[in-house]
Parts: sequence; structure tokens; C-alpha cells
Amino acid sequence: MPTDSTSNSAARRPRRRRWRSGFANSARTAPDGKGTYLVASSRLRSITCALAVGVLLAGCGGKPSPQVEVAAPEMVEDFGLHDQDGAFHSLYYYSDAAAIVLYVQGNGCPIVRNGVTSLDAIRDEYASQGVVFLMLNANPQDDRDSVAEEARAYGMDYPILVDETQLVASSLGVLRTAEAIVIRPSDWAIVYRGPIDDRLDYEAQKVEAAATYLADALAATVSARAPTTARVSPRGCLVALPDADEDAPTYTGRVAAILDERCLPCHVADGIGPFAIESYEDARGWAPMIREVVRTRRMPPWHADPHVGVFSNDSSLTVEETQAIVRWAEAGAPRGDGPDALVDAARVAPSWQMGEPDLIVAIPEQGIPATGIIDYRYLEIPTPNDRDVWVRGVQVLPGSYAATHHVLVSIDYPEGFSAPWEAESRWLDGVFAAYAPGADAEAFPDGSGRVLPAGSTLIFQLHYTATGRPETDASRLGIYLSDEAPDIEYRFTGPVNGDIELPPGAKSYEASAERVFDVDTTLHGMFPHMHFRGKSFTYEAEYPDGTTELLLSTPNYSFNWQRAYMLAEPKTLPAGTKIVCRAVFDNSAQNRFNPDPTQTVTWGDQSFDEMLIGYMTITQARRPRDASGVASVEAAPE
Repeated sequence: MPTDSTSNSAARRPRRRRWRSGFANSARTAPDGKGTYLVASSRLRSITCALAVGVLLAGCGGKPSPQVEVAAPEMVEDFGLHDQDGAFHSLYYYSDAAAIVLYVQGNGCPIVRNGVTSLDAIRDEYASQGVVFLMLNANPQDDRDSVAEEARAYGMDYPILVDETQLVASSLGVLRTAEAIVIRPSDWAIVYRGPIDDRLDYEAQKVEAAATYLADALAATVSARAPTTARVSPRGCLVALPDADEDAPTYTGRVAAILDERCLPCHVADGIGPFAIESYEDARGWAPMIREVVRTRRMPPWHADPHVGVFSNDSSLTVEETQAIVRWAEAGAPRGDGPDALVDAARVAPSWQMGEPDLIVAIPEQGIPATGIIDYRYLEIPTPNDRDVWVRGVQVLPGSYAATHHVLVSIDYPEGFSAPWEAESRWLDGVFAAYAPGADAEAFPDGSGRVLPAGSTLIFQLHYTATGRPETDASRLGIYLSDEAPDIEYRFTGPVNGDIELPPGAKSYEASAERVFDVDTTLHGMFPHMHFRGKSFTYEAEYPDGTTELLLSTPNYSFNWQRAYMLAEPKTLPAGTKIVCRAVFDNSAQNRFNPDPTQTVTWGDQSFDEMLIGYMTITQARRPRDASGVASVEAAPE
């Protein structure tokens, strides 16, 4: 039987943390439950730090260490975090691993720094046996850049998951750095937690380890045996986690405001979300689910790396908002005093966000079957304008949010008009309006517009998804007209790679596409497009002077939420700038969206095929009148 120094009753004790101050020595029970040890006074610790030879415990001296009691969990819940390089990791993605080692890292901790070589040796032996090695940093004083710098300086070539909210570390019962947590993916149980070995201790170290705890635990786990030692007190630097005794946020005090701003745009009756949150009772009922999707970063549906770029339509939660929602749910969703703000808000399903459109084009009602793969549908509808007009904004309003996967609208221009895109690129440069889940109205940048000549025909591309019951859709396109002819033209464009070929089972198939602008261009937004096997997507600018800039990174791409990322400050791209889009696809069984990991996948229209398109919204100087093919576009609509 595995040994565990924590008794069953202690393991079930609610986790509590207390910060204590003072200068007198105090006794506390050791984390392994065996005996007690002294927490030295500030003066004694200062003397110890000055005289110690060997490994020094980072953070000793100054303020006394916090006193913490932690009950370790028996099972690890899924979570999602970015690492120091911006890659996204979902714990449960590694369900095919023989074991997962999560090593608690902290910048400046001597025991962590000195222990890396031992961890490297264990990885060299067990990575080939299917063991995944990750690190976790939850120090509030460390950020992603400093973690990356520490990793480079000390040869930590591991993904270091940066737990900015400290929610993962808190749920794991983390107390100190330099703790290795071994997780068995078959049931997500923690089978060992403690130091790598007994070589390092506070202010002392051995030449060689006498006890090899982590290696022994992995040897047992990969052989489908329980480790003989399940718990050993870690030796590392204390992690400054928040006080768990602090009152949790309440619904009326904080959470309702977050839900109203971040969630209710979709979670209203007849909205995009599958359920409505219109009262405290709704929020309390969905609180466990809200906690889960926030911890795993599935919601809100915003997939841009928060450390790359600033976007005007950013719908992500802040660190504080994430902490508040999760702590509220974990505390039992307390209501608090006062009125119910969500009842008073009276949110409604999305409608015309820019007001009533000047022109509305409605498609004929579409019947959608309950099940099966639905082929793309194409409709041709004449435009309602009887003269040439300039457009300043558009919005596609679906009739069925549940069944509408996307709508693209292109223009078939009248004879004699020179289209602003090449004939073979109708669904690239020629996109006039678009909808995908989460899309908003598209107000063109000030001073820009798109010409819509009289006699044009709108080409609708409709993609529906079966919901399990018959649906109907009658989507509408709203068109907003400008009062005068603009100086610059606004349009979609983007590089494409139609030569992709994903091998069966490939976890990280890489491909790229690029586009060079031959005239000065202003970039306003980016819209990466892949299908079910899309994993990550980046946009990088290579400027004529030789410099490069990462403009957007979506390391957690989701086909179900294809978002446009609108720059808070438009980016000037001088003539000669190259935009390089790099995509990674996951055609393995670990991709839970993958329709069939045994297939070789190539370019195609259906969701089970693939695409690589780096859509961009741009403005450029308006073409000369003689190139437009329509003289009357100079006239403003009345």
C-alpha cells in the first residue's frame, strides 16, 4: 500500500490559509504530519541567511513566512494556461500520456534552480515512455517575460505554465516551489507529490540523492503500479497565495456586473449562448459550469494571446474578473444584499448594433435538417439600390444563431465595373460582409467606405450545422450608407494556402501563407480561418526595413468561435510589407473536435476538410475614377 503522511481525516479537511505576522518563533505541524518545526523570527532568519553555506532559501529574511495549512486534492480538474512562450496548454489534452509531471517553478528559488539537472535526467529516461513534463509558476511577483528569462538563464527547457490568477495552484493545494506533482491521466489522480529527491534541503545539499522519490513514482506509474511513497514534504520557497479565509465575492457585489458585461451579450433569450442568464437564480444554477469553462479558458470565447497586441473588441476576462467568478462559484455562489442587476438589465438578443440600416437584404427562409452534414448553399440576390452608393458599415443578422455556422457575402459587380479583387479570389479579397459566431456589426473606419454600384448582385455563401432538431433561418444583411464619397477604400483581403495536406494522427502539422502589399496600407483587423483541426494561428509583419512584428497570436484557436480581432490602434504597413500567417493543425485523436484522425486531410469547403486563410480588413487610397469603371461613384447618396 502507498504510504501517505496525511491522514484521511486531514485530507478531507477544508483547505485554509492564514497569513500571520509577528517576530516570535512559532511552532507548527510539519506538512507531512510528523512532528513539528519552528518558524524562526525575522532576526534569526536574517542571521541564518547571512551565514548559510550551500543552498539558500529564497525569500528568507525580512517578513516572516506565512503559516499555511493545505489539504491536497485527490483528483485534478482540467485547466487551461499559457506557457512562457505563449503556447496554450489544456491539462486534459494530455490524456494519452503515461503520466504527467507538474513541477512547481518560481523565479529566484535556489532549490528550483539546483534541481533542474535532476529533473532533466528523469525526463531523459521517462519522456520516451510517454511521460509529459510541465512546470507551473504561480508567484505573484513573476510574470511571463521574467519567467521566460529565468528559463533561458537556467536551462529550463520545459513549458512553464504561468498561473496569473493563482487559481490552479490554489486548487492543487500548492504550498512551495520545487514540488513535483505526478498525475495519472487514466483517472486524473495525484499519485505522488513532493520533492524530486532528497538531495536538496534548506541551506544544505548532498552530493548524491539517497531517496529518488520522483523517479520511483514514475517507474511505478508507467508500470501501472501505485507508488510506494505518495507524499513527501516539499523543500522549496513559499508561494504567496491569497488568503482563503477572505470573504468570497458576492453576486450583487461584483459577479453580476462581470456577467452583464462579459456574458450577457450572448447568454440571453434567443441569443447565441445555449442558455440565458437573466437573474441570480440562473447564475447560481449555472455557477459550477461557469467555473469550469472559465478555468479551462473555453469562455469567454476570446482566443488571442493577451500578451500580443491590443484589440478594441477584446471580450476576455481580466485576472481579477477570473478570480472573482471562480472564487464566487467555489464559495457556493453567494448572493449578497441589494437588487438583482441582471433582472433590471433586461438584455435582449442581438439586433442592429448600428441602428436601423439604410438597406436590408433578407434571404429566403432556409430549412435546416436535424442531423447530417449540410452542404454549403449559395444564393444570388439583386441589391436594392437603384444608384451607385458608398457603404460605411454592414451587419449580418442570423435568423437562427444555433444553426448558422457562417455567412459570407460577396458582390457580383455589373458589367463594365472593375472589381477591387481578382476573379479567382471572390471569397478572399471579394468578401463584402461576414458572420461567424460572436461577430459584431462591422463599422468601417472613419473616412473609408466600399462602393456598391447599382445593378450589383449579392452572392450569399451559407454554412449551416445540424442541431439535433429541424431549424429555419432567414438571415438578413443590413447595409449602412455614407453621406459622401470617402478618400480611402475598405476591404477584406488575405493570404491563403490551398496546398495543405495533414497526415493522419499528426498533432502539430505546420503550414503558412503570405501576402505582400505593393502600396501603403493600413491594417485594421485580422480574422484567422481554419476548420476543426485548427490549433493555432499567428500573423507576423515583415517590414521593408528588415524588422518584424508579431501582430496576433491565437494559440487556442477554436473553429466554433471564429473571431475578428480589431486593432485598438490601426497598423501602418508601408509598401513592400509582407504579412506571414503561420498555422498549426492537430489531426490527432487528442483533438476533441477532430471528425476522423485516421484521414489525410486537404483543402475543402466542408468543416471536415481544412482551410488556411489569413483574412485581414484593410484600407488603401481610393482607386482613380477611371479604374473604377463607374463614374457616378463620386456622387454621395441622397
